[in-house]
Amino acid sequence: MKNKNILIVGVGGQGVLLASEILCLAALEAGLDTKKSEVHGMAQRGGVVTSHVRMGNKIHSPLIKEGEADIMLAFEAAEALRWIYFIHPAGKAVINDYHLVPPIASMKGFEYPKNPIEKVKKRLDHIQVVSAVEMAKKLKNPKLVNTILIGVLSKSLEIDETIWKRVIKKRVPKGTEELNWQAFLQGRNQN
Repeated sequence: MKNKNILIVGVGGQGVLLASEILCLAALEAGLDTKKSEVHGMAQRGGVVTSHVRMGNKIHSPLIKEGEADIMLAFEAAEALRWIYFIHPAGKAVINDYHLVPPIASMKGFEYPKNPIEKVKKRLDHIQVVSAVEMAKKLKNPKLVNTILIGVLSKSLEIDETIWKRVIKKRVPKGTEELNWQAFLQGRNQN
């Protein structure tokens, strides 16, 4: 497999870190050299959370340089807009159609961007918008958003479905294995 640079972005509490862990474990089980770097200092307070995941035959650094991400997986719409400069011009964005206005946006001088997904569409040709929150609600568990989004992302990677199933069932909370697998499959079957 050609080296892949995947940037996962969101805010604290959305499952960005679990998603990046599942992604890395699946890549490792597929025999790929994999490196990961995370920033989650304010994660528990709704702050920005990012994870750089690089995989391929030989990876030397976990960090993705600006303009070199092949795929961005955005758990929140404004975060997709904030990090768009990391995506390669021919790259792809998978964006959860969800808007989480941070508390700081209500302070003087800060404003949540209007129509962030439309702004991303103007700057990037390959975008897939997913209503992962709505899909998770139908499965009666809002915590499934990350597994749904990993399912969408999985279509862009050369990792066998049996590996995804094994890793998801091993890594998600006990008692939720089958539900998380169903969420992954729903994401994987998105257009």
